[in-house]
Order: sequence, then structure tokens, then C-alpha cells
Amino acid sequence: MISRLRGTLLEKQTDQAVVDVGGVGYAVAIPISAFPKLPDLGKEVHLFTYTHVREDALALFGFLSDVDRKLFEMLITVNGVGPRLAMTILSGLPAPELLDAIRSGDGARLQKIPGIGRKTGERIILELREKMGAIEAPERPAGTPGAAVDQEVASALVNLGCTRAAADKAVDQARQRGAPAEFEPLFRMAMELVRS
Repeated sequence: MISRLRGTLLEKQTDQAVVDVGGVGYAVAIPISAFPKLPDLGKEVHLFTYTHVREDALALFGFLSDVDRKLFEMLITVNGVGPRLAMTILSGLPAPELLDAIRSGDGARLQKIPGIGRKTGERIILELREKMGAIEAPERPAGTPGAAVDQEVASALVNLGCTRAAADKAVDQARQRGAPAEFEPLFRMAMELVRS
């Protein structure tokens, strides 16, 4: 099992990174929330990874913190939550908010994430609430300022299944409602607007 990667960042997209480790390029799926925190191309990157093995595929999932990896590993133990849905959940709520929603039994907050209905939200809370005690939430890092953030958020929404027009509209509406030029708060508000 590959549990960590440290190497040169060759490519980055909103949901994937390619890391060169000793001349081998590893494609790693990442949560959308990790994208703005990745270093520039050609710089060193360190990812905590989870290796998912199936009969027909081998996939790597990467995280910037061990807490995110632990949350991912716990989420995929829930009946009906596979690796892709777990990544969507981690993309939809930062680790501190996800931990808080599960610990407090806030199914409504979980249901704002695309792909999470009432039953799945309740199942996540039921199966994980007691297991969350040992996980400490990381501090929330500052987002990425700048004009490119709007495009990053729109691309992230498209990757989650929105049409480009709906994603652009949601980002514009979120900005009009006062969302800052930082990836995570803008993404969360835009995602709520898409769901409403």
C-alpha cells in the first residue's frame, strides 16, 4: 500500500494531481478543497495517500493532511459511500465542519453536499458519530486570493456534475452576496446556490 508521496508536482487539476517520485508519475485523486493549497508546478509536494484496490483498477487518493485521509478512510466504511462519494464529501465540507456536522448529528448540513440525500446523511452520522472522538480538526488555512479563484470554483462545480452555465451563474451570485475571493467560502456558497 502506498501511504505517502513526496515528489515534484507535474500537473494539477481541480480533482487530480500528478506527482513525480523518482521518475514515476503518480496520478492522485484529490479533494477539490486541496487544489488551491497545492504548490506551483515543479515544486515539491507531500501527500498522504490511500491506495484503493479493486479487481479492475488501482487508484490513489491524496490528501494534504493526515486528518483528511483518516476522515476519508472512515467515510468509505459507511455502507453506500465509496471512494468517489467520500471525495465529494471532503470537497463539500472542510474537515472541521464535517467533523462538527457528524458529531452534532447535523444531517441537513451533510445534505447540502451533492450526492448526499437524507438517508445517506443519516447513515454517515449513525455509523461515524462515535468514531469521531479521536480525530482532531485541523485549523482552517487561508484561501487563495485573486481573480482566478472564480474560475477554479466554477471548474470544481463542473467536476461535481453542474453544467458550466449553472456553475458560472452560482459563482456570480455568490460573489454578489458577498462571498470573499477565497476558494473554500466561495465554493461552499456557490454549491449551496446550485443545490437551491
